[in-house]
Amino acid sequence: MAAGGADKFSVLLPTYNERENLPLVVWLLARTFRESGNNFEIIIIDDGSPDGTQEIAEQLEKIYGSDKILLRPRARKLGLGTAYIHGMKHATGNFIVIMDADLSHHPKFIPEFIRKQKEGNFDIVSGTRYKGNGGVYGWDLKRKLISRGANFLTQVLLRPGASDLTGSFRLYRKEVLQKLMEKCVSKGYVFQMEMIVRARQLGYTIGEVPISFVDRVYGESKLGGNEIVSFLKGLLTLFATT
Repeated sequence: MAAGGADKFSVLLPTYNERENLPLVVWLLARTFRESGNNFEIIIIDDGSPDGTQEIAEQLEKIYGSDKILLRPRARKLGLGTAYIHGMKHATGNFIVIMDADLSHHPKFIPEFIRKQKEGNFDIVSGTRYKGNGGVYGWDLKRKLISRGANFLTQVLLRPGASDLTGSFRLYRKEVLQKLMEKCVSKGYVFQMEMIVRARQLGYTIGEVPISFVDRVYGESKLGGNEIVSFLKGLLTLFATT
């Protein structure tokens, strides 16, 4: 817990080849937290990016101060789930924000997540592209269909009690995220979905905030045929085991 009983928010930013995006996302995060008056830290978990992301993160640490920017790198790509576990070990906040570092998630939604959490005392607040004025920008029809289809299949098979299962923009109570990480077995694309399904099983409460998701500005999208296959396998495994 942060000093004086006030909430502190630790943002976990897993990165791989995000040298162009990282300075802007960090600047937006710092501005958002300062304007909303919330205490924060940003933990950058870089998985050995060959493009120099780590050097950029080191410069950001100097600019913003090592109390606000913590670079906690790993030698190579080890997957999203383990990146969060690694980042959480260094988090001093009582709330954790997870988001992508590629500017597809705009930090401006974080104050809404925080408001929503306080309003309903939720364990998790999840950004949703599929409710209210949420949406996706910059995707072609194929990607939209894949995402919608994945979400629909998941809703039918798992009845998770949340409208956007594959999104990765969320706010968690730290102890809830730790508990869920212990239970989760999935890797990659399915991991976010399993987190919500396990949360429902364990009786955690979930609030939702509509968000606009914008396709990455710089760099390559990481969704390919392999992810789709592993998503379907993971979905069936979850269906069989929950």
